[in-house]
Amino acid sequence: METKRKRRVAKEISSIVANKSIQSPEATPYFHQGSAAIFNDDFLKTTSVKDGTVDLIVTSPPYNVDIQYNSHNDQMSYKEYLEFTERWITKCYALAKPEGRFCLNIPLDKNKGGQQSVCADITTIAKQIGWKYHSTIIWNEQNISRRTAWGSWLSASAPFVIAPVEVIVVLYKERWKKTSGSKKSDITRDEFIAWTNGVWNFNGESKKRIGHPAPFPIELPRRCIKLFTYIGDLVLDPFLGSGTTLVTCAQTNRQGIGIEIDKRYCEIAKNRVLNESKNQLAFAEA
Repeated sequence: METKRKRRVAKEISSIVANKSIQSPEATPYFHQGSAAIFNDDFLKTTSVKDGTVDLIVTSPPYNVDIQYNSHNDQMSYKEYLEFTERWITKCYALAKPEGRFCLNIPLDKNKGGQQSVCADITTIAKQIGWKYHSTIIWNEQNISRRTAWGSWLSASAPFVIAPVEVIVVLYKERWKKTSGSKKSDITRDEFIAWTNGVWNFNGESKKRIGHPAPFPIELPRRCIKLFTYIGDLVLDPFLGSGTTLVTCAQTNRQGIGIEIDKRYCEIAKNRVLNESKNQLAFAEA
């Protein structure tokens, strides 16, 4: 009985991805299987997703801290970085449903190249675009070993204060209450109690294991997706990277669309979806 139900849900999801989310015939997926679709494209230029169709956007954009990506300049001036941020968040706003939600994983602040209040600045930009603020989740990566800059060591002259955390800013478009979708949640009681506490403690992901310079752990999108969407909802990651969000979508019976500008990362994401979501994809193809 459970197998039949999973097959039915997966087929419905696959049908929606194939027929409702692609805006034009030119928007051909790099990879599409079951409920997962990857587009090798620049998010600012892509036509792969229709306006007003996305239930949840989960992403971790480039942090502008000089990470060596293959196809992105991660060393803009802060002004250029905020202008870039405004452009892509504006596009996200257009793609979201009226009750669409946005889970944005960004640094709390930035110390490399000068101190900047990244979370505050980006949240302000999002609100100016039209996004409404709901809450901020603190992600404690439990990794203070990365710290190398102390400022004036053992002196009040100019010490650096560094918070070894990141944040997930939770926003929504027009209204917070969800009235559309399957109305089927798969979150457990213990998960709900733990995840509605706004401090999340789990480790980051290994660059070496994933093969991407800045992967985020599957636990991050898993919590966002199960807490803020119904089964069958459409989830978008505009900076797919190594594919973590799409893997999570396949594992939780959500539609997943990922946009990634770099072809090599698209291939990594495709292989991860295939290897880490075999059972779910098999149901979708049955």
